[in-house]
Parts: sequence; C-alpha cells; structure tokens
Amino acid sequence: MTGVEVLSPAMTALARRAARLEHRLTLPTASLTDLDAAVALVLAHGLPVLTVSPWLLDPARRLLGRSGTRLATVIGAGHGGQIGPVKAYEASLALAHGARTVECVLNVGALLSGDDATVLGDLLSVVEMAHAALAEAGVVIAASPLPAEVVRRACRLAEQAGADYIVTSDGDADPERAIALCALLRASAGPRLAVTASGRFASADEILRAMDAGATRVSATFNDRLAAETVAALGLGSAGSSSTPAAVA
Repeated sequence: MTGVEVLSPAMTALARRAARLEHRLTLPTASLTDLDAAVALVLAHGLPVLTVSPWLLDPARRLLGRSGTRLATVIGAGHGGQIGPVKAYEASLALAHGARTVECVLNVGALLSGDDATVLGDLLSVVEMAHAALAEAGVVIAASPLPAEVVRRACRLAEQAGADYIVTSDGDADPERAIALCALLRASAGPRLAVTASGRFASADEILRAMDAGATRVSATFNDRLAAETVAALGLGSAGSSSTPAAVA
C-alpha cells in the first residue's frame, strides 16, 4: 500500500519478536466456561494479554491470580455511540474490576459528521481515566468502511487524546482485511501510536504478515494450535510454559 514503509528482514525479525499477542474473548456468547478455557490457553502459551467482555473481568482476575497476564476490556463495545459520561463510567468500573488496559470504541457517527470535538471528548474521558489508574488506553477505530482521509483524522484524534495505541477493528475482520487495515493505520498514525491488528486470524503466517504491515500487537481468538505455531514462529520460547511471556506486557 502506498506510503507504508517496508521493513528490512532484520528489522522485521526484531519487530516481530517485540510484538504482543492478545487473546480475545469478547463475543456476546462468551461464557464462564469459555473464560476457563481462555485463561488456561494464555497461561499455557505465555500470551501476555487477555481481552474479555466487561462482565468477565472479575472472574478473569481471580483465575489469572498472580500470573502477570494483563487483563483488557472494550469500552463502548458495539458501535461507540454512547455519550462520553457513559463511556467514562464504564471505564471507571472496568478499571476497578481489574482491567489494566481499556480500549474505547471511537464514535464513527460523530467522526463522519465532522464533530471532532465530541469524538475527542469521548476519547479523553477514557484515556485520562486509564492513565490516572496507570493503565493503558487504546482506541478502536473500526476503519473498514471509512475513507482513508477519515481514518487519518481518527488517528490524529486518538493521538491528540493521548491514547497508547489504535486498533483496526472489533476483531470481526477477516485476515486479509485486518492486514490491509493495519497497513492503513500504520501509514496514517504518528510513530508514538502503536497499532493493534485485530481479526479472525487462523494461521501464524497471517499473524506474521500483520506484524510486517506495521502491527506491534495482534489480537485474535487463539486456539492451542494457533498459539503454539505463532509462539514457535516468533521464536519466543516453547509452548506450554507460562513462565516466559510471549512478549513484554
């Protein structure tokens, strides 16, 4: 894609090893049984982040114990059209229940309306609260239907709000689309913002391609095979050991 920097093989290897793998459990049907399996998976393969629906934060925190796995959740899930105070309240509860990372879904309707003040206000209400709690804050841009210029504006607003990273989608994008969106976000954002490629990745090769497109984080619904193959492909240690995280959390 035009404007996307192509990494050298050596830089690609370094970038891949530094990338962070995130297991995502945010489907509306996610149950406590699914959470048990998700926690077992991240601990077995040393995945450093588990992203769950807000109602699963408390049980996830108990199950993870002192493992060091970072717990994340999504604020404004679904459409991002909630008003700012609602997002801020949701973020405050998520942080109180154990989230160390919160991802705020950007209000695309306001963005397309040219109401940047509303978009920025929403993001600030979540980002500032997260940082006050020494937690990370991301912005889910859901870039798939948006023109490139609108995506660039969204990236500027996320950076202006002080977000730590931006996310390509809510995780429902197919791999090829997620990789293309990752390249678009990387080309649109300043160097301070990290980029998370979020999608229905099914192979280690797809995940490595997302990293080569500029992702410093990859969020997917892993299974044992995908987790083991990805950890092995990155050279991050043997699967089955939770003592060495698959990246720095």
